[in-house]
Amino acid sequence: MKNLIKPLLFVFVAVLFVQCGNGRYNIAKGKVGKLTTKTTVKELEQIFAKDSIVKILSEGAKGDNYFQDDDEYLIYEKGGKHLLTVVPKEQLDETSTLKSIQIFDERYKTESGLNINSTFGQINANNKISKVESSFSSATLFIDDLNTTITIDKEELGLKEFNMQKVSLEQIPDLAKVKSFIVWFN
Repeated sequence: MKNLIKPLLFVFVAVLFVQCGNGRYNIAKGKVGKLTTKTTVKELEQIFAKDSIVKILSEGAKGDNYFQDDDEYLIYEKGGKHLLTVVPKEQLDETSTLKSIQIFDERYKTESGLNINSTFGQINANNKISKVESSFSSATLFIDDLNTTITIDKEELGLKEFNMQKVSLEQIPDLAKVKSFIVWFN
């Protein structure tokens, strides 16, 4: 019995580490890694203490630029790899919760395996796409179950860029690659 306790304890601790490690990169509705709908801008420093944060701040209400950009917090690993771009709901407010998170690292993925490197075929097979919207240069897929949008370049669809031609799911090739992957917290 005594000989059995050590191996079982080792297995338990190993499983615990694997579970905790994977949680850092899980995407679900209202959750990206350790970020949730309740996370504030102020908490980003603590959550990403081992990473680097580049802040691109707007002028807020005090600025005279009518076309004001949102604040952006670019999260990088210490090695320089871009992980996420976080946009808060309110500009220049550390108590603001988060509006959106753009995914740049393939380790961030959903339970079904959806990540920035997924193809349209993988996305369509494992997720319910509620609608497709076209812009001049891309098609945006809306996945309501996860509150995400995924953008695919029109070039990947074999369509000319800079036209507003509507795109249907049937027109998108299975091998079309993701251009951007954003999780919304609204």
